[in-house]
Amino acid sequence: MKTIITTEKAPAPIGPYNQAILTGNTLYTSGQIAINPQTGALITEDIEKETTQVMNNLAAVLEAANMTFEHVIKTSIFITDMNDFNIINSVYGKYFDDDSAPARETVQVAKLPKNVNMEISVIAVK
Repeated sequence: MKTIITTEKAPAPIGPYNQAILTGNTLYTSGQIAINPQTGALITEDIEKETTQVMNNLAAVLEAANMTFEHVIKTSIFITDMNDFNIINSVYGKYFDDDSAPARETVQVAKLPKNVNMEISVIAVK
């Protein structure tokens, strides 16, 4: 059984998918990109601002499922330029405690939806 999780505090899906699916105590989020949910503006001109928006979007989806970043057990980060890794990692690290940070992979890809520079998804367990 699955429960669809949606919130207006994160961007609406741009395709045939949901923001997140909760099954049992496990939440699977769709990848978030840097769309400001209030304005619909895409943020891609500054990788630090882009990463912050992505993390804020993920926070909103987690909140809609009554969870926080403390519940995240796995993240997947997709970036188009590995040279941005240190900046992305620095922003990302502000959302997690070093002692309980989730497992993670970071992969460079050729292209992402809407030509963004990065996308992140998470798995969380309550």
